[in-house]
Parts: sequence; C-alpha cells; structure tokens
Amino acid sequence: MKAKGIRQWVWVVMLGVAMGLVTGCNDKADEPEPADENELITTVNLKFTESGTTTVQTFSYRDPDGDGGQAPTKFDRIVLKANKTYDLAVELLDESKTPTDDVSKEVAEKSGEHLFVFTLTPASLATYSYGDKDAKNLPIGLKGTVKTNAAGTGKLKVQLRHQPNAKDGTPAPGSDDVNVDFDLTVQ
Repeated sequence: MKAKGIRQWVWVVMLGVAMGLVTGCNDKADEPEPADENELITTVNLKFTESGTTTVQTFSYRDPDGDGGQAPTKFDRIVLKANKTYDLAVELLDESKTPTDDVSKEVAEKSGEHLFVFTLTPASLATYSYGDKDAKNLPIGLKGTVKTNAAGTGKLKVQLRHQPNAKDGTPAPGSDDVNVDFDLTVQ
C-alpha cells in the first residue's frame, strides 16, 4: 500500500471510530432512569381498632405544606388501653392536591419500593407485627397489629422508607417519605 492509501485508510478508520463514539454518546439506553422521587404526604392517619370491637380510634399528623415551612396543624397524642390488641391501618394523604390524593393506594401499588417502620420507645410499651407483604414476601406495614403491654408513656415513631430497587425488608436502604414521632400513652 502506498503512503497516500495508508493515510486514507487511517482517516476512514478514525472517522468510523469518531462516528461510533458520537452516536454512542446519544444512546438513550445508556442514560440513567430518572430517580423515583419521594411522595408528598401531608397527612398520616393511624386507625386503631381494638380486637373484638368495631370501635376505631384515629390519630393524625397533618402538615398541609409538607415537610419544612409551616409547623404541623395537627399532631395527635395516641392513647391506647393497656394489655389490648389493636388492628392498625395506615392512611396517607396528599391534601395539597384537589381532590385529595390517597397516597396509601400508591404505596400499596408500589409495595416493592416501600416499608413502614414502627419504633416504640420504650420498647416495653407495645409490640408491632406486620399484617401485609409485597410480592417478594417482604413486609409493607399499611396493615398490622399492635399489642400493648402495661401502662406507660413514650413515643411511636412512624417511618415510611422509600426503597426503589433496594428493598430488602430492613429500614437501612432508601430515604424517608414519612418520619413522625407520635406521643404514646398506654393506660
């Protein structure tokens, strides 16, 4: 091959490589998917139904503008009877929208990305058991059971962990959609 032919061949190869790099940079398959954002939740309703009764007690946390900004407009103290068992259902709302958005439905639909964590302080006040599971048999927490012990006071921390592509049944991965400390009295 003559020098001129070698130079042309090198230019053709370099042009082909450059075109491959340019089109490779525009390949949408290589772009990361947008992050699955946390839900806006303005209201948390905890509905306790004492076993053997139809009596429902609802305790609420409401922060109409969401996290930050104005202080919550409602923050109930939870009061339960000692040595009783309660069914617990959690309702989540986004009241910044009209009509109000029931975020609980979205959490149920995307249960593989969400985990409620209920932390009692002191732990001797009560125990929580999950009543629902996702498709991978991991807990969700929209439904559960609370069994109170002897009378006392403390806190019930309610966290909704947002765990897209990371849920493993533990609280560690992800971020909080909800993180609220209710005052709790068992009497």
